[in-house]
Amino acid sequence: MLERQVRQTASHSAPGTAGILPRLTAGILLAVALTGSAAGAEGGGDAAAQANNPLANMTALNFQDYYIGRITDTDKDGNQFWVRFAKPFTLAGTNWLMRASLPVNTFPVAGNGDLATGIGDLNVFAAYLFDTGNPAVSFGFGPQITAPTAPDERLGSEKWSAGFANVLFDGRSKRLQYGYLLTWQGSFAGSDDRADVNAGAFQPFAFYQLGKGLYLRSAPIWVYNFENDAYSMPLGLGIGQVIKRDKTVFNVFVEPQASVAYRGPGQPDWQIFAGFNMQFLQ
Repeated sequence: MLERQVRQTASHSAPGTAGILPRLTAGILLAVALTGSAAGAEGGGDAAAQANNPLANMTALNFQDYYIGRITDTDKDGNQFWVRFAKPFTLAGTNWLMRASLPVNTFPVAGNGDLATGIGDLNVFAAYLFDTGNPAVSFGFGPQITAPTAPDERLGSEKWSAGFANVLFDGRSKRLQYGYLLTWQGSFAGSDDRADVNAGAFQPFAFYQLGKGLYLRSAPIWVYNFENDAYSMPLGLGIGQVIKRDKTVFNVFVEPQASVAYRGPGQPDWQIFAGFNMQFLQ
């Protein structure tokens, strides 16, 4: 589920990224259509309710993509593809969940406006899982760190940053699940030639089950940059399908999003969030 890295690059033309969106969206919608009736009871119940839980007690591998159709103050587009891996672990008798996220950025960059594609900065957080007294309610809090792993300096912050992550997921209802992901991080080392990082992100999310694993969803990310007071506040509404096969839960979705408020250049005016998630049951 997810927190999206605050973009450090300038906004210029991104030729070539527009062709990604139609194929990706069409593929996901086709998968939803073809599997909706076949999933049946296997896509419902606890599997459907927990499929979007970022703190679920199982190993997960997610492939998620943001196609940004228009970047503010320009008529240009961009793309950000995420690979996320999550795994629960125990430490001194306590329960934790680790999630690592690595983006592949396709952004036009400052200066000549040429298209640049490459790995971005690696983010990892570890959340301590509190005992809420109800296994359907998950609450986690812990540290996070971002490493400047982008080989192309134009696609990363060139800063080491650290902060916290806080997650709530309420899955008590088989019909409606909801929660949030709240993060903050600030830079503490790195290139003196780059702007400091001091950014927060809040992601409210809700999932409404329609039956047989089909669900409606909304999971926008609201980002605020405390360094320059830039922000973006998108809203979204999408559709997804959960399919349980043996010990693997598959989750495909697509969610168009549009910003209802923003400030500063380089913010997403509208975007499409799509993903293919897998949870591996123990």
